Amino acid sequence: MRQLILSGLIAASIVPASACAQDVEIDTNMALEHMRVLAADDMNGRLTGTEDAAMAREYIAGEYFMAGLLAFEETWDQPFTYRRPQNADLELSGINLVGYHPAADGSASGPAIVVTAHYDHIGNCNGQICNGADDNASGVAAMLAAASALANGANEHMIIFAALDAEENGLNGARELVEYLQGLGIEMALNINLDMLAFNEDNELAAAGAFHHPFLRAHIDAVEVPDGVTIIQGYDSPEWGPNGDWTFSSDHAAFHRAGIPWIYYGVDFHPHYHSHTDEFDVMHHDFFEAVTETVFNAIVYFDANLQSVVEAHAEADAAPSPSAGPDTSSDARPAGYTNEDGRYIKPGMEN
Repeated sequence: MRQLILSGLIAASIVPASACAQDVEIDTNMALEHMRVLAADDMNGRLTGTEDAAMAREYIAGEYFMAGLLAFEETWDQPFTYRRPQNADLELSGINLVGYHPAADGSASGPAIVVTAHYDHIGNCNGQICNGADDNASGVAAMLAAASALANGANEHMIIFAALDAEENGLNGARELVEYLQGLGIEMALNINLDMLAFNEDNELAAAGAFHHPFLRAHIDAVEVPDGVTIIQGYDSPEWGPNGDWTFSSDHAAFHRAGIPWIYYGVDFHPHYHSHTDEFDVMHHDFFEAVTETVFNAIVYFDANLQSVVEAHAEADAAPSPSAGPDTSSDARPAGYTNEDGRYIKPGMEN
């Protein structure tokens, strides 16, 4: 009954998506161009720790500058080190790029929306360049276009944009980002994670997260979706079967473990995943443009409705329900991509 009452209150307080987005538009052609550049051969697959990844960062930083994103320190670069469970003696390094549009009052305080997309990929595979157009030039491209669209200060709340490194080998950049923002004392009200947005034969886009935070379901449904995209809520619980629970599959996992509500927008696995055929020309461009508009509408919508999310999350925390989903605190999972309850596990996240 508590959940039904809460859902009703959320529905009554929702600001329609069309009303939120009426003053701002996103340039989807710009997003296409970002994806083309980031997935070009001269980026050589954007492997973490290489000059190719540095080239991608240089491009992203240029777009941050053009979008007017502010930095928390002297630069958007957020260097970090990490170790992988497979070789704990080896220290590796990565670099996130973190910028933000301040709240309407000019402040850099919460509640804040954190938009994430990883820019790294796997470099070469089997002697060929794996350009990662979908994974994840597409997510970064949509994020950059969204940051640019909000350059005029249309947002009400602080919105943080983070291009994350070292996702492919264990979501390391996301873990560092969450710790970094916590250290700054920023209230992270919602993570919107973008990972693989450009290829689906059925024009379906998954929106995961509401299984763990049921109050998000009505909000996700309220986001305006253009023709050419069908939203599928799910992929966030064991009932989706083998490899169907993506709770720990991408950078939103770090927010999940910190108890921060999250929404993961992404497509299902396809034949080009982690393959040399994940190329810009192979992507479904019309679908990607519609998806870019969708995730931008989500950012603008949640900016307008963020206080409702904050209040619903506080109420859910104060009165936990058995229907709220599984315990999020456990890291005990067997090695491999999939554990016994069907979750897809990103390599490096096994322990």
